[in-house]
Amino acid sequence: MKRNILFLILCVVALLARADNLSEMKTQADSAYARADYETAVKLYGKLAEQNMSSDVCYNLGCAYYRIDDMAHSVLWFERALKLNPSDRDILANLEMARTKTIDRIIPQHEFILFTYFRVLTNWLSLRAWTTIALASFVLMLVSLLLFWASGSVTVRKLTFASAIILLLFSILSNVCAMKQEDFKQTHTSGIITAPAVTVKSTPADNGNDLFVLHEGSKVEILDSSLKEWCEVSIADGKIGWIPKKTFDLI
Repeated sequence: MKRNILFLILCVVALLARADNLSEMKTQADSAYARADYETAVKLYGKLAEQNMSSDVCYNLGCAYYRIDDMAHSVLWFERALKLNPSDRDILANLEMARTKTIDRIIPQHEFILFTYFRVLTNWLSLRAWTTIALASFVLMLVSLLLFWASGSVTVRKLTFASAIILLLFSILSNVCAMKQEDFKQTHTSGIITAPAVTVKSTPADNGNDLFVLHEGSKVEILDSSLKEWCEVSIADGKIGWIPKKTFDLI
């Protein structure tokens, strides 16, 4: 029993020490950024991201890389921040600003309008907000059903039944949006080109036919990563080809 208590105490002390260390490192990184020592800020925020990859740390890294004119890594870290917090308008605005300073101008394919609306709706609120709405709607639906069964008034029964149906739909929609956001966070099917330039090949080989060239900062969607050194990717305009894995970083 004493050993278990001692072990728990040691765990708590270790967690508190780690939290203090991260807090101190965050303060140092913020201080370096404030005094325009962006190279140091990049190193410190990078160490923070290795231990605690939060949207704030990713966002700060994106800003620091932007300041040293490294647009590829700026886009990469803004994308990672947006992945963790897709409802943050500041992240999206800074990501778009960084993208304007990349070389490639890729025109996306047209998307079915309902898919666009659903993606906008999903990213409108945070994961926590959608989860809270889903739970609150479900609880209120149960309350409406209780009032429906308990009331003797026809008008009240109609209103509570209609309310229960609407709240059920709200709960389902909120759950779908929350699950979609969580799935987006957990999947790693896209990347950012970090090499200065890469020639996209028709086959996973150096002697494959040259299809087109991508420059640093461009976003790719991963189609096939089963090979050791090559990956099949697509870009927003629908073009497909093979690039070496070492030329991009996963978001």
